[in-house]
Amino acid sequence: MTPQQFVAKWRKVSLTERSACQQHFLDLCDLLDQPKPAAADPDGAWYTFERGARKAGGGHGWADVWKGNHFGWEYKSRTMSSLRLQPVRFLRPNFP
Repeated sequence: MTPQQFVAKWRKVSLTERSACQQHFLDLCDLLDQPKPAAADPDGAWYTFERGARKAGGGHGWADVWKGNHFGWEYKSRTMSSLRLQPVRFLRPNFP
């Protein structure tokens, strides 16, 4: 995916964050030529969507995208057209 294709696709999207965040992240992976979570980690043990984790600042939360020892990523927006990304530092996943 080229930067122009990415912008053209996401400029017109009015889906909610919940409806679109995973596809948006997958498109970012294509744009940046990075592996996608399921391809890199088929078991979801260290790179996955929707992972509960303990926050570095205390408490627990959910990362929309979580890659262990790298990042927790939380989309913050009611719609993708007003998207803002909030990197969140997580120490470790919460396991059931």
